Amino acid sequence: MTDIWDIRAVLLDMDGTLLDTERVYFDSLVAALHAFNYTDDAEALCHAMVGLPAPECEAMLLARYGDSFPLADVNEVFMARRDEMFEAGLPLKTGAVELLDALGNGKCPKAIVTSSSRRTAEAHLTLAGIRNRFDTILTRDDVTRGKPSPDLYLLAASTLGVNPQFCVAIEDSNHGVAAAHAAGAITIMVPDMVPPSDESRARCVAVVDDLGAVLKMLNQRSGLVRRSS
Repeated sequence: MTDIWDIRAVLLDMDGTLLDTERVYFDSLVAALHAFNYTDDAEALCHAMVGLPAPECEAMLLARYGDSFPLADVNEVFMARRDEMFEAGLPLKTGAVELLDALGNGKCPKAIVTSSSRRTAEAHLTLAGIRNRFDTILTRDDVTRGKPSPDLYLLAASTLGVNPQFCVAIEDSNHGVAAAHAAGAITIMVPDMVPPSDESRARCVAVVDDLGAVLKMLNQRSGLVRRSS
């Protein structure tokens, strides 16, 4: 990787990267599992789900607890607990506003690339007060294969009309990093609940503490200048 990056778009994961939601999801699912007396390895299983789309998480629950697992009932309790916690507000991650301001001022194209459904993405971005900052939102509903497949990132780059090698992808999870790297994007990880694996560190140009550090790096390496294709 050269000292100067030719950045023509920035692709941002949503949960755990821009929005401080992963802890809410984790705590809500653990509570739901405990409510039905599924306590064996519940925390470890939920940690393994961070960054994965809901259908894959549900498949993991069924694989772990068997076909008799009351998926619908657990989901109902999970969603009730999640919504109760979100009523207190949906906070942004540290440095999110400053990063989005800089991208906007620099007229740098950007997109949300999330494993959440479109309905959830629209609702959560609105609750967080940043929905109007994005014209392009790609969700698990837009592809057959979600993260860690590269499909979402490839679609995002194509939608913006930019080669993936000229995109910076910002992710918080190992699954997301795998997806962004496989797509060919310049990948930066801002870990949330799960620490980076050795594979993720090797796939990233940097692993940093917060989005403020991402902004500093983008300014140093690119000046956030959009270059003509």
